[in-house]
Amino acid sequence: MKITVLTHLEKERDEKTYDVVVDQVVAGLRSRGHEASILGVHADVRKLVAGLEERKPDLVFNLMETFGKTQLGAVGVVGLLELVGVPYTGGGPGEYYLQEDKAITKKLLAFERIRFPDFAVFSMNADLETGGNLRLPLFVKPLRMDASIGIDGGKSLVNSTKEMMQQVATIHKMKDSALVEEFIDGREFFVSVLGNQSPQALPAVEIDFSGLPAGVPRVLDAKAKWDINSVQYKGTKSIFPSDLSDEVKAKLEQVALQAYRALQVRDYGRVDLRMAETGEIYVIEVNASCYLERSAEFVMAAEKAGIEYSELLERIAELALERRGKKRGNGARNA
Repeated sequence: MKITVLTHLEKERDEKTYDVVVDQVVAGLRSRGHEASILGVHADVRKLVAGLEERKPDLVFNLMETFGKTQLGAVGVVGLLELVGVPYTGGGPGEYYLQEDKAITKKLLAFERIRFPDFAVFSMNADLETGGNLRLPLFVKPLRMDASIGIDGGKSLVNSTKEMMQQVATIHKMKDSALVEEFIDGREFFVSVLGNQSPQALPAVEIDFSGLPAGVPRVLDAKAKWDINSVQYKGTKSIFPSDLSDEVKAKLEQVALQAYRALQVRDYGRVDLRMAETGEIYVIEVNASCYLERSAEFVMAAEKAGIEYSELLERIAELALERRGKKRGNGARNA
């Protein structure tokens, strides 16, 4: 197939300022015999359309998580892909919007009776939305941002109303509403899911916080994800837990699949869970079109299930085509 890997450029005039995952995906697709090319765009709609028209891909492998500085840019990008009629991997405009609003996510989970932490939303215009009285400690984070942006374990985990409002004010300065939710103290798991009509839950990955010093919150904040010199980064790691019973494993997978379906995730995604000491499992976030870098938890889980990297990319591509009623080599040339 002719596959265009679509990505965001950090700098408009530098074609190489994209994430490392892009080259990995291109190499993986080429190893399967596909003609894969990169289309990098910063915030230029005309360049995006022209690039698609020039390449006329059978499939767009969508790695575009943002578009310039537009908060809902990723929603607009997939909307444009719908308009030009080219098949693409991952969620559509509706699914992307749900991922951008964690409060709506919780409401859909509530409708399906899937457990999640009680929450409140403090919007930028001073409106308050809450489902009831929240119990301390609380966790405060941006409503829309992902990749743990705006999350600092030492400040985001609060033990008083005063601390909560200080962190809410900090998030408002980032031009986002604040999501406040009850903190679930317990073990944290990522369960990756692959598929559409019959999605498959991959082996659970646990975030091991045992390397953190005493007093450092057991959360995966921005430092733990991105600051390689930080105590948080060095003190956390992703592992396959060896002490889970078959019953607990099945329960984690069941909750993940329920959340995946409730949010109508397409092709692939990852569900973040917390298991309290009582054994209750809470959905923390649902990440559609999650990170596909080779060391990421989704890829770890796939390899644990016997799916090597290039095969994983192939399956994601095939799932996207199947949704459009197309088969390999049958591609849409109307972009």
